[in-house]
Amino acid sequence: MRGNSLTSIFGGHRIALRSFVKKESEPLTFERIQKAYRERRADVKKRLGEFEAVGRRGSDPELWEEMVYCFFTGGCSARMGLRSVEAVRPLLENGSRQALAAALTGVHRYPNARARYVEESRNFLTADCDLKLKKRLAAFADPLERRDWLVREKGIKGLGYKEASHFLRNIGYRGYAILDKHVLRCMAELKIIEEPKPPSTRLRYLTVEYELKSLAHRLEIDFDELDLVLWSMKTGEILK
Repeated sequence: MRGNSLTSIFGGHRIALRSFVKKESEPLTFERIQKAYRERRADVKKRLGEFEAVGRRGSDPELWEEMVYCFFTGGCSARMGLRSVEAVRPLLENGSRQALAAALTGVHRYPNARARYVEESRNFLTADCDLKLKKRLAAFADPLERRDWLVREKGIKGLGYKEASHFLRNIGYRGYAILDKHVLRCMAELKIIEEPKPPSTRLRYLTVEYELKSLAHRLEIDFDELDLVLWSMKTGEILK
């Protein structure tokens, strides 16, 4: 493995999670993706294994932290999300909106809005399920309904389909596409979609997600592994 080794998110060490790989500058081809996958397969599998460990062994507060991380990455970078979680970790359980915003000032691009997301979502989830996210999410038999609830529930702030997919993947659920700008650019380069525009509706998201699953089948690469490979080819990291 090249670069920094991956570490567990447990115990507040999530900031160290990343592995550096080669960033691709040439246009993508199926052959380049397959080559990158062969080279990065071990790193990618290990990363997904860490996500699955969160689902198996993580506590409800740790799942809540992962949700907050996805509040922070929406419209921003993974690195900003990591730094922001570090800044507010002591406040996640019961910190006020004002305290959250103060901790995020100078760390996140939108300190006030993200502080509101945390406080209002925490209040709703406390009333809905006593913040017992593991049990609440496991109760959904249909994977699409699980994600739809996260997106459509008005009490949960800041999770669109991309962010909800990101959250679910990061706590061990499989089969959700994280259609961020890097993955969409890859798909546009491969002429799978016309332009790397973020899907604006549920139907459009499902359509592009289906196209990505079709690409994974064509390349004979596991769908969740392909998502990380494409992201790493554009960013030079296995992180998100």
